[in-house]
Amino acid sequence: MESKTYAMHPVATGYLASLRARGCSPNTERVYAGRVALYLNYCRLRRLQWSRPGFTGLSCLQQWLVETPLPARAGRLAVQEVRHRSRGTANAVMTVVGEFLRFGAARGQVPSETIDLLARPRLLRFAPPGYDVGEQGQFRQVQEAAFRFKAVQPGFEDLSPAQIRRMIASRPRARDRFLIALLACTGLRIGEALGLHREDLHLLASSRLAGCGIEGPHVHVRRRTGNPNRALAKSRFPRTVPVTAELVVLYTDYQYERDRVEQALAEPMVFVNLFRSARGRPMAYANTKEMFDRMARTVGHACRPHMLRHAAATRWLRDGIDRDVVQRLLGHVSPLSMEVYRTVDDAELRAAVEHVASLQGQR
Repeated sequence: MESKTYAMHPVATGYLASLRARGCSPNTERVYAGRVALYLNYCRLRRLQWSRPGFTGLSCLQQWLVETPLPARAGRLAVQEVRHRSRGTANAVMTVVGEFLRFGAARGQVPSETIDLLARPRLLRFAPPGYDVGEQGQFRQVQEAAFRFKAVQPGFEDLSPAQIRRMIASRPRARDRFLIALLACTGLRIGEALGLHREDLHLLASSRLAGCGIEGPHVHVRRRTGNPNRALAKSRFPRTVPVTAELVVLYTDYQYERDRVEQALAEPMVFVNLFRSARGRPMAYANTKEMFDRMARTVGHACRPHMLRHAAATRWLRDGIDRDVVQRLLGHVSPLSMEVYRTVDDAELRAAVEHVASLQGQR
């Protein structure tokens, strides 16, 4: 069999290293690496100079992203329907390509005329909430991406309480049940959960003996850059999130399961490998994704960690919890970040219509 050799791309390697230096998560680095590789392969196939693709090259790349079928998913024997990238995904790829080219320009590898192609002026007719257009409207003139589809926002996929219970019940291992319940209960990001240390879990009624004055069981979310699994909390501000008694019970089950693995006894991280090679080492993003993919096939619907975060935020808002409190629980700095989590369901729409109808009947 003919062997394949690969050459390191120095600018792409430097760009990925810059992501790491900025404190981006390993998951972000992995996704961006795939998108940069996609661009470089496109240029190689089209015989384009990656630093000088030209307007036509970038425009054709934009169309190629949505018109080229995606490769078949591995491990499935059934006939699969042809899949294509959505316009939203193509926009995300083009954003990374633009950032990569700007990185190269800052290091003298990409000419300025290439950078000039990436943006165009736009007049804001309707400013987003919180945007200051200036006293004379001088800030209405902004720069927007030149190669970007007008895509419909797909919204977030939600998980019902019944679906979450089914997900937990489908897992034979106490560790996985605790991880799913933790994400659903607290709304933590997956990087925050995988980055937890055992000292961050204060699950007693009082933690004063541990030097913590917060009453009740809770979790401390802290950003650490030296985790061996490179798990990283996105927010740079520490926070505490209360947890329920049911979650404490699930953690007790996990502790019993974990204590049976000798290699895990001294590991300070909460989530560790217990059932395969490198036992006792901290769980990584790849392990977690594999577990969620298997679970999705078992329960018959999409399962991703961020869906549990969205479900927690939506549940809090529907139950009447103040938006500022939910923002604090989720670790968002800006209140504008809360907009994506408010999902209106069919029951709320019907209740609104029936309420108006009842008021008209009273009149």
